[in-house]
Amino acid sequence: MSHRIITISREFGSGGRTIGRETAVKLGLPCYDAELIEKLEEATGLSREYIAERGEYASYGSWLSSAFSDRDCSGHSVQDDLWCVQRQVILELAGNGPCVIVGRCADYILRGKAECLNIFIYSDMAKRAKRIVEQYGVRDNSPEKRLRDRDKRRAAYYHFYTGVKWGVVQNYHAALNSGALGMATCAEMIARLYDKKFCES
Repeated sequence: MSHRIITISREFGSGGRTIGRETAVKLGLPCYDAELIEKLEEATGLSREYIAERGEYASYGSWLSSAFSDRDCSGHSVQDDLWCVQRQVILELAGNGPCVIVGRCADYILRGKAECLNIFIYSDMAKRAKRIVEQYGVRDNSPEKRLRDRDKRRAAYYHFYTGVKWGVVQNYHAALNSGALGMATCAEMIARLYDKKFCES
C-alpha cells in the first residue's frame, strides 16, 4: 500500500471533524468519518450509537475499569471485536486510494502501511466549551467537565489499543490550534502541507 493518506486526530470539541471534511473538499479526496461508522455498522451489526461511542472511547470510570469492563472470562470484549474490524476497514479504505480519515487510531493503524500526513487538532478549553454547547446543546455536566471526560476516555482507548500516548506532538507531522487559527485556515494549511509533502517531493 503506497497511497497518501491524511489522518486527523483531535481533542473533543476542537473541530477536527469539520477541518477534515474541509481539507478533503480542497484536495478532492474522500473523507471518512461518519462514513466509516456506516461501514462498521454494516460489517459488525452493532448499532451506530455503540460504534460512535466505543470505537474511540474507553468505558466510563477509572483507567483500570476502562481497560477491563465488559470482558468475558477470557479477557475478551465486544469492543475488542470492534477494534479488529475497525482496523481492517481503515486498512481497506487506505488501500483504495488517497483519502482523509478522522480519528479511530488511523494514524497508528497505518504506520508503515501507507504514506501518511498525521495531523493533531487542539484548542483552548474555553473555545472548545463554547463550541460543544453550540453543537450539542446544554447538558447536566458543565462543558468543561464533558471535555475533560471525553479527552481522558479517548486517551485511554488510544493507549489501550496502541500502547502509545495519545496527543503527544512528536507523533504527528503538525499540531494546529483551531481556536487560534480558525478551522478554515487549518484546512488550508493541511491542504498545503499535503501538496508540499507529496506533490512537490
